[in-house]
Amino acid sequence: MQIIIVGCGKVGRTLAEQLQEEDTDITLIDINPDRINEITDEVDAMGVVGNGASINTLMEAGIETADILIAVTVSDEMNLLCCLIAQKTGHCHTIARVRNPIYFKQIGLLKEELHLSMAVNPELIVANDISRLLLFPVASKIETFVKGRVELIEFTVSEDNRLVGMSLAAIYKKFQIKILVCAVEHEGKVFIPDGEYVLQAGDKLHITGAHEAMEAFFKMHGKRQLQTKIKKVLICGGGRVAYYLAARLCKIGMHVKIIEKDENRCEELCDCLPKVTVIHGDATDHDLLSEEGVENVDAFVALTGIDEENIILSLYAKSQGAGKIIAKVNEDRRARMVADFGIDS
Repeated sequence: MQIIIVGCGKVGRTLAEQLQEEDTDITLIDINPDRINEITDEVDAMGVVGNGASINTLMEAGIETADILIAVTVSDEMNLLCCLIAQKTGHCHTIARVRNPIYFKQIGLLKEELHLSMAVNPELIVANDISRLLLFPVASKIETFVKGRVELIEFTVSEDNRLVGMSLAAIYKKFQIKILVCAVEHEGKVFIPDGEYVLQAGDKLHITGAHEAMEAFFKMHGKRQLQTKIKKVLICGGGRVAYYLAARLCKIGMHVKIIEKDENRCEELCDCLPKVTVIHGDATDHDLLSEEGVENVDAFVALTGIDEENIILSLYAKSQGAGKIIAKVNEDRRARMVADFGIDS
């Protein structure tokens, strides 16, 4: 399979690194030659320096024989234009990164008119993932399938869990909840359990099922912690992820505050999110966090554009007694370090 990636930022680089493990021929396009050289030195890919919306550049990259073009530049307009020209020049599938909420509200029309195979909004995906973690606070990781209708949840069985000491068969016989325990991590070992397996405190379970079944499962053993538990959410940073997350949380009845230091962005958020309390200030000011009741919030979400800042904010919120704590961390190595502090990332 021949794949062309336009844009060699974080997303483009990650795509190239993951796709090279498959049976693919990858071509990268970027206007920055240093970026192209840096990535092609580490990734098995061909690089083309140029504008991805240029027919000549696309022809040089092999658009006529390409199977897929993925446009992930920082500009939504550029991504859509690249896909449009690729459709006219070649016969490939096209995927565009579209992040602007205004464009994404009409994404159905854009996909139809531009014949896009897929439109991807990373910020919306992140916001949806965070909202699921807030719906199931006991979970440490949640994946979704079948357009969100089926969930795979990872969580650790606590000592006070009423299921400790019960076998999986006994749990199903007693509660009749249709979930599947896919795997169990016990004392560093991972295995697929049968019905005779008895749950123990400290077991990390990987369970899957429909959203309704998951709700019933966590409610049944006292770990539901849904809207009745998480009511107040404090978000630091008012970017696109914060916008999508706040909009979603308001729909399910949570009270949301956003702290953003850019005054113009605060005004935009106030206009777009009338039910959200938007505070103009620096989230790294611990006096401001105290004034906004960081110690009393049910969930604290750090979504600034700086990993280190999000980590420090989360550690401070944890020290003050905030409930569920989530930090946006772009760098994989930092994310693994943060997990050791009990912070979701």
